[in-house]
Amino acid sequence: MMPTFCRRAKIRRRLSRSSRGLLVALALVSSGLGAGAGVDASSAAVAPVTTQWYQYHGNALGTGVALGIRRVNLAAPAWTSRPLDGQIYGEPLIDGSDVIVATENDSVYALSSRTGRVVWSHHVATAVPSSELPCGDISPSVGVTGTPVVDPARHELFVADLQLVDHVARHYLYGLNVATGAVMMRTAIDLPVALGGGDAKAYLQRTGLSLDHGAVIFAMGGNYGDCPTYHGVVGAVSETGAGAVKYFVVDAAPGDSQGAVWMGGAAPAVDAAGDVWVETGNGSVTSAGGAYDHSDGVLELSASMRLKSFFAPTSWRQNNAADADLSAEPVLLSDGQVVATGKSGRVYLLNAHHLGGIGGEEVAIDSHCGNVLDGGASVLGLTVYLPCANGPLAVRVSTHPASVKVIWRARVGAGPPILAAQRLWTIDQSGVLYGLSPTTGAVEQQARLGSPANHFSTPSVGDGLLVATNATQVVAFHATS
Repeated sequence: MMPTFCRRAKIRRRLSRSSRGLLVALALVSSGLGAGAGVDASSAAVAPVTTQWYQYHGNALGTGVALGIRRVNLAAPAWTSRPLDGQIYGEPLIDGSDVIVATENDSVYALSSRTGRVVWSHHVATAVPSSELPCGDISPSVGVTGTPVVDPARHELFVADLQLVDHVARHYLYGLNVATGAVMMRTAIDLPVALGGGDAKAYLQRTGLSLDHGAVIFAMGGNYGDCPTYHGVVGAVSETGAGAVKYFVVDAAPGDSQGAVWMGGAAPAVDAAGDVWVETGNGSVTSAGGAYDHSDGVLELSASMRLKSFFAPTSWRQNNAADADLSAEPVLLSDGQVVATGKSGRVYLLNAHHLGGIGGEEVAIDSHCGNVLDGGASVLGLTVYLPCANGPLAVRVSTHPASVKVIWRARVGAGPPILAAQRLWTIDQSGVLYGLSPTTGAVEQQARLGSPANHFSTPSVGDGLLVATNATQVVAFHATS
């Protein structure tokens, strides 16, 4: 368990550099980022502007907030890419003047942010045909599913894939040059048999990738349908590819299985101390008396993949049996609290300094989402916008006393939301991009993306654009700063 520290000192250490920048601008964002919303011109002029989007929901904590954006024009797209060579499940990234996106055909593209034309593409390997997998709901092939991550200091893009090597399925992590797509690093990341690993076809690398002080953090779960035997995995591998991969394995006891780390496509959160935060899915222990298996929980791991603390609801066994597990990215707030949620619809408020183990929540409420809560959230101060599949919902957290309250629920949208230009942006699976009021959830803008989108699609912002995806295309809209 973690030692006890002064709350304020610990909070300062936990905040990543990007998160500190976010807090500087929170007043501007919450006021509307414009003079008409009560921000004077001098304040607006010095507000930071989001120009890059290097990882899932923009930063190490996945806060999903674009700063300094005044307006998004949905009257017509700035451009729409040609159909790419496979299905798109990950979030687009923005590096310089390139929009980067990966497909299930094991291809990575850099598109011009000005025109949408292909600047470079790299087909990294042969994807695995869906017909060869034991179960799942991605077709016709499975290659790159999770969102990649860019290390701007190394000018390197990291991407994890499933591929066929001599007719055998394997997971690999690649490092690609962001300017050319050339391979800079390639290393296998499958869980070793000695740690309970087996057929790579049973594993899906669904989460986004994160960076942690020179390491790439990845996670794995199973395919839709949870078949056959697999274990939830969180791993850390050096950005150079050197050295052994470090793993934390969920449901690792003999005879146990499952406990996927998938989080609706969100990435593991990494705090400033280098600790890694994830939520875990349903495990195989369902009977009374069964020992806790790290499933249906919030885990805090060290950079070396050692368990530091955890939380699980008292109903974890029942949740495992009902597939009602935790399935979102943990939300680390600036006040030292954590918000966790998932398929059960319950929202848990936790103390980041002491997660409390089983039943250790400060408070829990029913979200009344009416569906599952999967994916990454968007965070503005102590207001958290959660990814309900029936439409995002907003909850507000208080500290004295500790409480969490639902303040509104939207009726449209489904994908994990982000905040930009006084709107909460969410992509419905029907292929509609919605801009919602962050104070009421009402629809204020919307645009069709041309065709339906895949599960858990989420937009990004950078280089003067708001970028969204349908199943096989990238659609960009002008975003004025």
